[in-house]
Amino acid sequence: MEIHKAVEEKMKKTIAVIQDEFNSVRAGRANPAMLDRITIEYYGAVTPLKQIATVAAPEPRLITIQPFDPSVLTDIEKAIQKSDLGINPSNDGKVIRLAIPQLTEERRKDLTKIVKGKAEDGRVAIRNERRNANDALKKMEKSGEITEDDLKQAQETVQKMTDKYIENIDELLALKEKEMMEV
Repeated sequence: MEIHKAVEEKMKKTIAVIQDEFNSVRAGRANPAMLDRITIEYYGAVTPLKQIATVAAPEPRLITIQPFDPSVLTDIEKAIQKSDLGINPSNDGKVIRLAIPQLTEERRKDLTKIVKGKAEDGRVAIRNERRNANDALKKMEKSGEITEDDLKQAQETVQKMTDKYIENIDELLALKEKEMMEV
């Protein structure tokens, strides 16, 4: 059914967004995905960092950023300082290094709350997709496009999808919490 395909696509996109959100939350170790949201003004265009520099994590607590054009080094440094990462970059003229400090227990708990909030936002988005699909199915039944039995069966399928994707979010949350609580 077309509605099922559309709902599943939207739910998959929600999962992808949640994964990106989780990756942007700093855990105790270096992860280049933490910098995915950082953008730099480059020749008049706002450009993602990963398009103008090589970002790597050569050590568990270090991220290196090597721009393809050394003239943007200071712009990258400023963008990192303005971001919500809370990390001060060090610049040697060619490469920017980000030393990832050990997280305190209190900061870990704060980050866990943030991640749980993002997970709940994802669950709400999934449930909203379920509601929209069910509304569309009810309209189809009222207009005579599908029977009452088809409606029930289609709603059950949508519910199964909803359960599957909410479970997926819960698994991602558990993994992120485990990663954040590692010392």
